[in-house]
Amino acid sequence: MAKLAVPITLLLALLGSPEPVELDSTYESSSQSTELTCLSSQPNPPIYPPSSSPSSSTPPTNPPPSPLSLPAYPPSPSPLSPSIPPTYPPNTSPSPTTYPSSTSPTPSANPPAYTSPSPSPASSYAPSTSPIPIPPSHPPSASPPIYPSPSPSPSIPSPSYPTPSPSPSPSSSISSPPNYPPSPSPSSSISSPPRYPPSPSPSTAPSGLSVGYYRYSCPDAESIVRAAVKNATDGNRGTGAGLIRLFFHDCFVEGCDASVLLNTTGSTRPTERASVPNLSLRGFEVIDAAKAALEAACPGVVSCADIVAFAGRDATFFLSGNAVDFDMPAGRYDGHVSLDSAAIANLPPPFASLKELKDMFAAKGLDTEDMVTLSGAHTVGRSQCSSFSDRLPPNASDMNATLAASLTSQCNGTGDPTVPQDFVTPSGLDSQYYRNVLNHEVLFGSDAALLASDQTAGMVRDNAFKPGLWEDKFKAAMVKMGRAGVKNSTDGEIRKKCWMINQVSS
Repeated sequence: MAKLAVPITLLLALLGSPEPVELDSTYESSSQSTELTCLSSQPNPPIYPPSSSPSSSTPPTNPPPSPLSLPAYPPSPSPLSPSIPPTYPPNTSPSPTTYPSSTSPTPSANPPAYTSPSPSPASSYAPSTSPIPIPPSHPPSASPPIYPSPSPSPSIPSPSYPTPSPSPSPSSSISSPPNYPPSPSPSSSISSPPRYPPSPSPSTAPSGLSVGYYRYSCPDAESIVRAAVKNATDGNRGTGAGLIRLFFHDCFVEGCDASVLLNTTGSTRPTERASVPNLSLRGFEVIDAAKAALEAACPGVVSCADIVAFAGRDATFFLSGNAVDFDMPAGRYDGHVSLDSAAIANLPPPFASLKELKDMFAAKGLDTEDMVTLSGAHTVGRSQCSSFSDRLPPNASDMNATLAASLTSQCNGTGDPTVPQDFVTPSGLDSQYYRNVLNHEVLFGSDAALLASDQTAGMVRDNAFKPGLWEDKFKAAMVKMGRAGVKNSTDGEIRKKCWMINQVSS
């Protein structure tokens, strides 16, 4: 009988012992080892414990050597036994990789939120299918007075109409208000509302302006101005054209601060009103009438700058046959500065090129489409012949030959005659101007320049043939222009009289 020494640790592992037992490296057949006996004479093969041991099924036949020396195994689990889970050092945990706390999910997991810029107010409008109401034509008034014309220097398109009474000569030395004929005060039956400090409504625009600005401090403010404008335009529609032009000339010089109304600022320097482009401005008497009525109803509350803006809006309403109506934000203060040189530098001349027009409008925060849209105001009003004489024969121009001949005849009179800017619908604010541009039947080089690029020519065509498009864009452009250079209580005031600053009048 041969004796086979088997490692106890292997046997225990195969039998599922919970933990190994440390033994000496060798064992005797006495009490220190377990004997596995194999009788060669027995007919049955030796019986081994069930095991997946890689050892041969036939026990090795070796001469009876001395007891086999067995290696000592460390007390770590044997990889041969699947029943004993492996033990890992603490720093080799099989758990998923952990990122440092500073590592956060990539921002692209959620799409970033972008703030979309507000489209230009005049960038997209749905064309209206309703016809544009054209107000009835009024018979031409008496021949306009002849104003002394400056030497052929650049001047702005200037509709000139007879005024109910002579306009005061613009001068820095004027110390008394202009003498206008008394007009019925539209607020004679309005009792003075309680006075509140003017505060903008919650819908304040980025410029600090808001719609309904005077709803608490002077609730009838806009109604009073509209009544004064209606009274003036009912008698002479040319005054309405003058009020729209007055608003434009105010906003382009020093901002929308009523600086164009000043006859004096207390200095000896001439004001904007004395500048060549502004010599033919009109509508001052309407502003003065509205201011007087407002001072009676709400003293010291409504600025002259807001009166000019409201009057430009209301003139648009009446001249368009009530078709172009919109809210005009308010909250402007009146400025202290007015210089004649600033008007020449900032007002686009009638011979301006397309690039010059774009640049001058951009300086006021107005884009190319605003420029094309606001040029449509040339559909009403009159102009002095000196403003477009460079386009009449013998000078070369793209003006329609029939129109050029007619204008040459009308402008050959003495002085500086005036002619309508729109020969088709001279009394109505409509989109006819753009059809005139396409037909080369416009007065000024700045009008003809709108066809100098595909971009602006396309805008002209759209305004000419898409009903209601220009009217909608004109509303937005007037509001946008009205935000230019707005003053506040820090750099402005509420004038007591629109033609002079408070420091002079006090």
